[in-house]
Amino acid sequence: MVILSEWLAAQLDKESAEPAYRQLLQLMQQAILTGRLAPGSKLPSSRTLAGDLGVARNTVLHVYDQLSAEGYVISTTGSGTYVADTRPDSAAVSTPTPASAPADDDDDASGASPRGDMSMRGQRLIDEAGVSARQWGAFMPGVPDVAEFPARTWSRLQARLWKSANHGLLTYAPGGGYRPLRRALSDYLRVARSVRCTPDQIIITTGIHQSIDLAVRLLADVGDRAWVEEPCYWGARSVLQSSGLKLAPIPVDDEGLNPREQDLRDPPRIALVTPSHQYPLGMVMSLARRRTLLEYARQHKVWIIEDDYDSEFRYGSRPLASLQGLDESDRVIYVGSLGKLLFPGLRIGYMVVPERLAATFRTGVAELYREGQLMQQAVLAEFIMDGYLTSHVRRMRTLYGERRQLLIDAVTRHFGDALPVMGDEAGLHFVLGLPDHADDRAVAAAAYDAGVIVRPLAAYYSQRQERKGLLTGYACVPHEEIEPAFATLAQVIEEHTFAKPKKLRRAG
Repeated sequence: MVILSEWLAAQLDKESAEPAYRQLLQLMQQAILTGRLAPGSKLPSSRTLAGDLGVARNTVLHVYDQLSAEGYVISTTGSGTYVADTRPDSAAVSTPTPASAPADDDDDASGASPRGDMSMRGQRLIDEAGVSARQWGAFMPGVPDVAEFPARTWSRLQARLWKSANHGLLTYAPGGGYRPLRRALSDYLRVARSVRCTPDQIIITTGIHQSIDLAVRLLADVGDRAWVEEPCYWGARSVLQSSGLKLAPIPVDDEGLNPREQDLRDPPRIALVTPSHQYPLGMVMSLARRRTLLEYARQHKVWIIEDDYDSEFRYGSRPLASLQGLDESDRVIYVGSLGKLLFPGLRIGYMVVPERLAATFRTGVAELYREGQLMQQAVLAEFIMDGYLTSHVRRMRTLYGERRQLLIDAVTRHFGDALPVMGDEAGLHFVLGLPDHADDRAVAAAAYDAGVIVRPLAAYYSQRQERKGLLTGYACVPHEEIEPAFATLAQVIEEHTFAKPKKLRRAG
């Protein structure tokens, strides 16, 4: 432990503008990832390490808490803190690629056929569409409370820019987007999500759908294989299928993506994952699984698309670091959106690409989509640089945390522990588990007729449904409406799963 303390003391730069907490966290992560701290090694006590380094004990405590949250260490009460074994599974990452993969005779497993003017893939897209006719209200998952957006601040910034009459903001966007916004996002992502990037690596898009579409068009060909989580977000699945990729659903467990031996034998071209908050189930991909996936991608030239859609909203701990921040081989395409942080109608997203691909993606986005919205991008850049984004996210995290707890309390009052709440540690929704015999599609349809919006978990599976449940959002529901709206939902659930029908009372 003396050697560790001496090494950390030599690396810490107390004159740096980078806080000691962040420096110490990054150094200890590096020591664990490189093997300087071997699995099973016991870390010094927070008091001892703080004394050796000449920093506050709270600094070390916060570092240990974050290392524990991200899976680098394991803390045992009364025993101490030990380095976790996060080494990639050698059997998984060394699986050889076969010289030739057998052809799949069943190219269209859905059995769809052309109808009228529709293509087969177009008809499949429409048949399997998950979009809802209503996008607001209890308990629509994934939707922020736009009523809480600081519209006056946004309006003031926008008016100032319009007053300057900068004609350059009224034309098409340059490849990659408005540079001041890319610079502001680069700084924000480095601090908030541990993303390693320069402004040149950021490509501004209209959202996660377009980011995925662009990545697939530039990095994959029709017929290429793509891993998707099972279950996964229906919108991302639709984008991949419509691009002509052959989807391979990969099961998830409590540690995230869990490819089977047969999956590993046939490496994909693309792997789409939600490691910081799996959608829809909510688990976090463990550090060991992250490292295994990154090593597998390096060996087999797999492109990983990391969809980081809402992990700023984490309750009870700091937001977890991105997968991209661990990537040493430049195989991760990081995509995100401002829609859930601000308001969905903004339609501004971003992607972070490896430096060697930045010019290619800038050309691609300009060639395919002829981007605009420069005025909106300029307003957003001012909003971020003036500190409004950080303060807004902080305020909304508190608000959503309160609503989350109110909804969990309502579940407990109505059902006790009969219905589990899953994936509630982060984001804007959780999954309300239903009994195995329940038909979650029927429950969701009946709830919709009663004025409550939930999504059936069945809609996110492409193969056999492993769990029954309802995606239940809380972010856009005012505090006082949560209990009465859930009472309506509870009555629907009881009618379909537990008891004889009762007369329904429409929500609202």
